[in-house]
Amino acid sequence: MAYTVLLVDDSETIREAMVRAFAMAKLPMDEILRAANGAEALQVLRERWVDLVLTDINMPTMGGEELVRAMKSDAELSDIPVAVLSSDGSKSRIDRLSALGVVGYLRKPCRPEAIRDLLHSVLGEWQ
Repeated sequence: MAYTVLLVDDSETIREAMVRAFAMAKLPMDEILRAANGAEALQVLRERWVDLVLTDINMPTMGGEELVRAMKSDAELSDIPVAVLSSDGSKSRIDRLSALGVVGYLRKPCRPEAIRDLLHSVLGEWQ
């Protein structure tokens, strides 16, 4: 089974690095969608189905925490798992995001294996 993931980060360089990390980790991706902030991500989510959202926290226009809150308050989006990839690793931030329903948290930079393990834990194992 192949998955569709939405990468949300204001850095195009980070988004492209994540795409390369998915390939290096041999993740079965059907499609990797991209957004530069939470507002763009919500627009993508209203148009396309995704299996997982992987978002940064600190972004202009709408940050990752605001994105998670918006998704959890929308009945059509509330069941989509959200994981965070951020350089902000404060315990209070991680606890707050966990309370909102975030399913995983990775600190930038991270190894492809960490991304693979996160996707395995959220989406299940694949062949």
